[in-house]
Formats: sequence, C-alpha cells, structure tokens
Amino acid sequence: MRKMPPLNSLKCFEAAARNGSFNGAADELCVSVSAISHQIKQLESYLNIEVFHRKTRTIELTEAGKKYYPILRDAFERIADGTSALLKPQDSNTLTIQLYSTIAIRWLIPKLNKFNKQHPEINVRIHTSYEDVDFDHSDVDACIKIGSKTNSELEFSYLFTSELFPVCSPSFLDNFPTLSTAENLSDAPILQVYPSSIDWSLWLKQAGVQGVEPDAGLRFDSYDHALTTALQGLGIAMGMQPYVSNELTNNMLIEPFPELRCKHPDSWYFVCRKERSHLKKVKIFKEWLVEQIESSPELASLRAE
Repeated sequence: MRKMPPLNSLKCFEAAARNGSFNGAADELCVSVSAISHQIKQLESYLNIEVFHRKTRTIELTEAGKKYYPILRDAFERIADGTSALLKPQDSNTLTIQLYSTIAIRWLIPKLNKFNKQHPEINVRIHTSYEDVDFDHSDVDACIKIGSKTNSELEFSYLFTSELFPVCSPSFLDNFPTLSTAENLSDAPILQVYPSSIDWSLWLKQAGVQGVEPDAGLRFDSYDHALTTALQGLGIAMGMQPYVSNELTNNMLIEPFPELRCKHPDSWYFVCRKERSHLKKVKIFKEWLVEQIESSPELASLRAE
C-alpha cells in the first residue's frame, strides 16, 4: 500500500514553499492563514518531521523540507500538465517533441525557424532529457532518440545511423603530440558521457585499441557538456554526427584518428504512439525532419537502413 500524506496538506505545503509564506499560500488557495498552518502541522505530524522553520515574520524550509519540496512541485506540475493535455483535443496545434539536449541545441533548434515559417499553424514545444520517453507516463507526442525498435506499440521511423569517432581541440593535440597513434590515448584525459557509457568501449574494441581504460576520465550527463569541455582543450571526447558538424567544419575540433571511425550499433528514430501517428501535426513534422536529413550531405550518407 502506498504511504501517502493527506493530499490537501501536500497542496498547502507546496504552495507555502513556492510562495515563501503562509500568507501567499492562503491567498493562492483562497483559505485562511490558520487553515494553511493547520494543514502544515498535520503534514509534519504525519511525517514526524518538521518541514518549515517558523520565524517571527517569515518561514524557511528545513533540510527535510528542501528535499521534499521539489518532489511535490514536480508532481503537481505533472498533474497540471496532464490535466491540460487531457482537456485539449489531441489534434491541437501544439506538437510536443522530446529529444536529447545535445541534438536539440546543436542540430534541431537552429532549423526550427524554417519549420515555423513553413508551418505557422503548428506550435512546436521542445522537451529535452538525457532519458528516453516513457510513453506510458508522458503526454509527449513524439521523440527523436537513438536506440532500437523495442516496443511494438510504438511507431519507429528510421532517420540515420551515426558513426563514433574521438575529437579534441587543436591546442589539446599540440599538448599531446603522442596522440599520433590511438594506442597512446592511455596518456590523455578522456571525457565520458555517462548516459552513453558504452561509446568509448565500442570504439576502442572496433578500432582494435588496447591498453586504454574506457571508463577513465571526467563524466558528463550530455554530449554537449563533454564536447564543450573538449573545445576548451581539457580532454578528448567521443563525437558523432550531427553533434560536431560545425566544430569540425570550422576546425574548432579535429579528428585525430579519421581512419578509425566506427558505426554506432544503434540508429536514430522518430518515435510516436501508433494511435498518434495519423495526426496531421505528427505527420508534417516527421516528413519535414526527413527532408532536413536528406538535404544534409553529412546525414543523408548515413541513411543506410
């Protein structure tokens, strides 16, 4: 059985924490200050933990309250978003797309102005995450992800298959002249992306490089952070298309072992629920997305499936 405090107490705590006062919470929820205070005491009694320090004119979250508040804030926001989505027609003019922050920042977002001009009737809402969409618990219309076709209830539209290859700044290579051969990577700081933790292992294995620890080095939660660190000359990162196109073109990053590129074992897909694949806004965006890929010499050559 779920251990759940009274919902009204949670609602009052979230409002008080967000407004920074019982007065603000009372105004927002249209109740008295004493009612807010009573609900907070009821919550603290239930938890057997104080969530606020009461001062003469102010309140302040305790350490426990600071941990609890963001959990409740996110929960109430999801309830509000889910309710709004439920009350809107599915084929509204808002299209919610989830994708990883790196491909959003480095590839898709700079192109969205073109989509907006071609289809002003569709409002694109971008949601970024380093995790894949849980379509069972999310109201996202579609996502762009790297992976494999793992769910028969979803429609997977193939986009392209990236290659993996190390990249670094010219200044970094100047400081590590021994990187003329990949075996000497053991002497250089490696930059990791922990949601894609197998990438270095895959590349080292396919390149036939031994004696390099694939789990060494700094760890980041996105390719964008790792590549930005590489731009500063602080290490060698793993690159893939289309993440590093601009930097390679402008010699901001270089590829020390261009002959050792390897194919990524997973591919990029546009994914949506099958029951939403017929929606006009989804079909239009998918077709536009494929057009952008096919018009890019770099990515068109990677559409091997």
